[in-house]
Order: sequence, then structure tokens, then C-alpha cells
Amino acid sequence: MARFRINILGCGSATPSLRHQPSSQVVDFRDNLMMIDCGEGTQLAMRRMKLKFSRLSHIFISHLHGDHVLGLPGLLSTLALHGKTGRVTIHTFPEGIEVLQKVVDFFCREPGYEIVFEPVSYDGGVVYEDDALTVTAFPLYHRVPCVGYIFREKAKPRHLIGDMVKFLEIPVSKLHGIKLGDDYVKPDGTVIPNDRITTPPDPSVSYAYCSDTLYDPRVAKAVEGVDIIYHEATYIDADMQKAHDRGHATASEAARVALAAGAHRLIIGHYSKSYENEDRHLAEAEAIFPNTILANEGLTVDLL
Repeated sequence: MARFRINILGCGSATPSLRHQPSSQVVDFRDNLMMIDCGEGTQLAMRRMKLKFSRLSHIFISHLHGDHVLGLPGLLSTLALHGKTGRVTIHTFPEGIEVLQKVVDFFCREPGYEIVFEPVSYDGGVVYEDDALTVTAFPLYHRVPCVGYIFREKAKPRHLIGDMVKFLEIPVSKLHGIKLGDDYVKPDGTVIPNDRITTPPDPSVSYAYCSDTLYDPRVAKAVEGVDIIYHEATYIDADMQKAHDRGHATASEAARVALAAGAHRLIIGHYSKSYENEDRHLAEAEAIFPNTILANEGLTVDLL
């Protein structure tokens, strides 16, 4: 079972090429699949990567350009044909809900599963939360309203020291609180400090998806402390003016964001079709942030 894995389904920019598909990723968190963006061809990419339609529960849309949403009608229809049950929640801007609801009503009249739309604020904020994970949106700086998403694992419980639990005859009813940091108070009032009966928890990890955006220090601030960052890198430095004119970033600018944010690893993608390969992207990013990898269709990255 994957504990926390990033699956790259598409990492091209607006115009599909023979090398790259439009943007889409799937975050696999403890076998719960959550999609970020849904460009054309997403459903085929899921099948190639053997990602189960039945486990898809949430779709987070970064913005309403076609290369990030036009895969939705086909995907939602295919889910119905595969007998999908339960619920799929689509997170997008209010105007996106208005448009996509009409598409769903036309193409997926009787899906067999529940399709729910949840509005995302242009200013960001928490968009999903459960007992183990929080997903937070934050503003990006593109030609249209756009947000990125941070998937942040919550703090994990401490590990019990089995021999100490047995020696102190700690009741089962007390163990949950102790794993969360409580001291143990014996029946005679003696306090046993938590660090004598537990060891530190496993580290929690986090992932940030920075979709289409100009280079902006506010992005680095928003993703500060995140372990792995995906940041668009549509162009190389020779085309920096073109990037800025079109609301995009270069590979070196993506690296500057990762460096300022204190990330452990950077993934770059959303490549323009004007390049034969991404060798220059990688070289320019690595010159600033050495631990950079190129996104590619089929790539998986484990956080745990």
C-alpha cells in the first residue's frame, strides 16, 4: 500500500505534444486517490499507471484554463461506466462550478455515484481535512485566478515502549492519550513522564503543487517548510520575457522558489511544446537547487 505517493499523469503546457500530456497528477494518500487538475487524456493516463477509478475521491482544480480541466467530462463519464460508487468532490472556483455543473448535467445525467462541487476561495484556505491530512489552497499569479495546493500530513502519534507499558500495567484506556503526548498518572498519584514510555513519532511530510504562475516571492512564502514542491517551469531563461508575458515561470525561477522555501526536493513540469527536450530546464534549475527532478508522464515520487 502506498502511504503518500505523487503520480504524474501529465506535465505538458497548453498545447499537447507527442511527448507530454496536459496537466494532471494524482496524490495517493493511504490508498485514497486525490487528483490535481484534469487535462485531456487523464483517464487514459490513470489506466496506464494502474490507478483505480474506484479509489478516486477528490479532484482539485488549480484554475479554469482548458489544459487543466478539459479531461473532466470524459473522466466523470468513464467513472459512471465503470460502476463507480460513493462520492467524487470537485474543488474549483465558483464560476467553474457554474460551468462544470452544466457539463456534468449534460454528459453524466445518471452517474450512479454522487458528484459534489465545493467552492475554492481565490484567497486560498483549507479545502479538505480528515484525521490524517489537510489540503490547503494558496494564491498563485497567472493570467486568470489560480491557486496551488499543499497536502500536509498531520502530526503522527508517538510510539509506545511495549516493555514499559507492561511493566507499569498501563490500562488500555490510557494508551491513546499517551500516544498523543499525555503523561501517565499511576493510581498512587505518581506521574510517569511521557518520554519514559514513548519514543518520538515518525516525521510528517508535505507536498505542494504550484500550478501556472509567474515567479513571485509570495509563492515561496506560502510553501515554506514543505518537503517536496512541484513548480511549473514552462520556459528556460532565454525565454524569460515570454514566460512573464504569458504568466509563467522559468526553470531557474522555480528553483529559486524551492530554495527560498527550504524544500528538500523540487519537481518541475508544465513544459512548453517549443522545446525538443527538457535538458536545459534541468540544468538551469539544478544550478540553483541541485535536488531537482524532471516531471514526466508515469513518474511516481514517494514521500514516505
